[in-house]
Amino acid sequence: MQITDIRIRRTYQDTRLKALVSVTVGGDLAVHDIKIIEGPERLFVAMPSRKDENGTFRDVTHPITSEARTSLENAILDAYQRYMANLSAEEEQQILPS
Repeated sequence: MQITDIRIRRTYQDTRLKALVSVTVGGDLAVHDIKIIEGPERLFVAMPSRKDENGTFRDVTHPITSEARTSLENAILDAYQRYMANLSAEEEQQILPS
């Protein structure tokens, strides 16, 4: 799987949901509404899902292999960490006088 773009669409404060992400695969397929969630021990990635008629949430799209899931999750979490670091650096620059 060739991930060609990861975009942090929105971030959240003071909630377990930390970000909504879009991923482009191979320059040909976009997957939206991937969630970054703060779990009890670490951040994790939740794929887009919807509630079925029984009230159970099911992934709309997901990686097939554990290797693909690990690769996708690592890439998304790395992009999120970079995004948050850049955001912090920008905020710090605005606070410090030139």
